[in-house]
Amino acid sequence: MKKALKYSFWIVGGIFAVGIIIAFWGWRNLMSSPFEITETTYLYVRPMDTEADVRQQLREVTGARTMIGWDLARRIAEFHPRTGRYAVEPGESMFSVFRKLKHGQQAPVRFTIPSVRRLEKLAGVMANKLMLDSADVAFAFSDSIFASNYGYTPATLPALFIPNTYELYWNTSLEAFMERMQRENQTFWENEGRQEAARRMGMSHEEVVTLASIVDEETANNPEKPRVAGMYINRLKTGMPLQADPTVKFALHNDTLRRIRNEHLRVDNPYNTYRNTGLPPGPIRIPSIAGIDAVLRHESHDYLYMCAKEDFSGTHNFAHSYSEHLKNARRYQQALTRRGIR
Repeated sequence: MKKALKYSFWIVGGIFAVGIIIAFWGWRNLMSSPFEITETTYLYVRPMDTEADVRQQLREVTGARTMIGWDLARRIAEFHPRTGRYAVEPGESMFSVFRKLKHGQQAPVRFTIPSVRRLEKLAGVMANKLMLDSADVAFAFSDSIFASNYGYTPATLPALFIPNTYELYWNTSLEAFMERMQRENQTFWENEGRQEAARRMGMSHEEVVTLASIVDEETANNPEKPRVAGMYINRLKTGMPLQADPTVKFALHNDTLRRIRNEHLRVDNPYNTYRNTGLPPGPIRIPSIAGIDAVLRHESHDYLYMCAKEDFSGTHNFAHSYSEHLKNARRYQQALTRRGIR
């Protein structure tokens, strides 16, 4: 009897010891890092991905030495893939990564709204950064019903987007993205007296942004932008056509034109501000914040004309009279000819 008890003791003790060893082995695999990475790596889980897809991608992007920790965690807890972008840090445990994925603890994307000329380009940038299809986004941007849901038309929709950097989740839907842009737009106009400045000018936000887009196209020199804006505002006040060359390029869908000729000015298009008075139907690009603020804080003067300087510095000669402007324009045209620009 004593001998049997002794054997039982050793058997139980052995089983207990083996259990401890297995538990330690499992704990070590769960809590240690099997990843062969030296910098943060990202895992992208898409709507149709299965648990096996996620496991395989994790192994591939991290060069994991073993997936035992994943398999153990999978036995302990249920796992249903959640779409998103997940960060895997150097030295991070398998259990930590599994928990992020299980609970949808995403790493946000830093997304910058670019100051692009056309919304098709923005759609491409969005698809590159977010879980969106560029063709679907571009189609939505051109759809009047979609734009009206946010208080815009397809022509004025560029005025919604403020070119800042935002933190978003990779799986943000287009609708959620647009709602976020609406909130950011409202905050932008409520800050720094912008809304009141637009009201004093008698202009809507969309009109301010439309003019700012022309100012941005005319000059990249931020200190000069308030003067350029002031000149165009003078033209608007007098009923004079804006005669802005960038609007002609936009109408022609040709942003590479370096020399605007008479045949270009005759294009029958609502964006051609040589043929039409007032502002064009909408912005010709998503303008910079500097461009918007230049319109809101434009310089007060009596200039009605401007022409690029003949030294190609990117700045302009301003004139009060048409005769003075013609002299400036002649010097610039001669400089273009000397450089062989047609």
